[in-house]
Amino acid sequence: MNRKPIAIVGAGPTGATLGLLLAERGLPVVVIEASRNFRRVFRGEGLMPSGLEALGQMGLSQLVEQVPNQTIGSWEFVIEGRSIFSVDEPMGNDMPCTLVAQPQLLEAVIDRAKALPNFRFISGETVQSLITEDNRVSGCTLSNGETIQTALVIGCDGRSSMIRKLSGLTLNEEAKPFNVVWFKLPDTDLIPQSNPFTIFVKGDAVFSLFRSSEGLIQVGWSVQNEDWKSVTDWSQTLAEASPPWLAAYFRTQEVVETIPDRPLCLTVTVGHAPQWSTPGCLLLGDAAHPMSPIRAQGINMALRDAIVATNYLVKAWRSAEDQSLITIFDRALLQIQTDRHPEIRQIQSLQAQEAADGMKLHRSAALRNLVRTLAPIVGIALREKWKLRQRKLRSGTTIVRLTV
Repeated sequence: MNRKPIAIVGAGPTGATLGLLLAERGLPVVVIEASRNFRRVFRGEGLMPSGLEALGQMGLSQLVEQVPNQTIGSWEFVIEGRSIFSVDEPMGNDMPCTLVAQPQLLEAVIDRAKALPNFRFISGETVQSLITEDNRVSGCTLSNGETIQTALVIGCDGRSSMIRKLSGLTLNEEAKPFNVVWFKLPDTDLIPQSNPFTIFVKGDAVFSLFRSSEGLIQVGWSVQNEDWKSVTDWSQTLAEASPPWLAAYFRTQEVVETIPDRPLCLTVTVGHAPQWSTPGCLLLGDAAHPMSPIRAQGINMALRDAIVATNYLVKAWRSAEDQSLITIFDRALLQIQTDRHPEIRQIQSLQAQEAADGMKLHRSAALRNLVRTLAPIVGIALREKWKLRQRKLRSGTTIVRLTV
């Protein structure tokens, strides 16, 4: 049947994998990506077992092995210079948390899709408007003037989704947005090759440190206001918030010469769209539910979204005659949200709990000092509480299976 294509806007983890899955199953697909390449300054790297399992179901596990990657060896919490507890990967699972170079992974996924005759990839163009007909989205107009008539438009264009705005769908923000300042610094032997992911809390400073997929030391510094803009010496600021062994690294000439005066700042908005779809248009991934960076859930939930959407859309496509496709598609959009929404809200709740625990330490010097002093006693209890929460953050709260 000669049907209009599905237009997927955004070639991040959701859009790229969804486009491939649909095209592999015979649906005509157009993926529209605003960037001319995937080398955006910041892309999340963390694949939890839930995300690794999703890629395995898609037949993409081999791609993870072929692009730069790095496993996390353990998780450690250091408060006021003292290690409170550490948990080794893979925490009872066969798959440890794995950091993957997202740009190279996305390129590999899109390259695989390009080999299919029913797949088209458009890069360097944005969607300027949505076309509506009989109160249903029926196409989109691109920045180059091209108009694409569609069976469906799927917004996979991130937390600042233009498709969400153009379609009139809204976002409920869970809390005031906060900022994370990111640094990529030279590698060092001071960080074990096992690659622990370490969270440091000292005074008002909260930051994480680990070795990225490409072998650089990555630091994420959490900030609640604009004070970070007035910092003139980040090397010294990081050193003052670190234990002596790490402070020495931040003060090395190599780091001092590498560290930027004005680092990358990622503004984190967390929330969910009460309604993921309108007739002819669907939101997925961060466009529908921007996730907190806590425990790297964004890419993992995005991949699971792609699997569930594939199940419903392919079944609708195969079961419908031309004249009934619109009705069946629009029903499928509601089913996708009904299926995915509970897990998203549960994961966001777990992230919020972890953020709240961290905020208590951040705001109370007395609590930090108490935990530091009683580390041998309270460390075990805190470790078990933390591990219990991670089970769902690592594996998801529901079973997601690719069934078509």
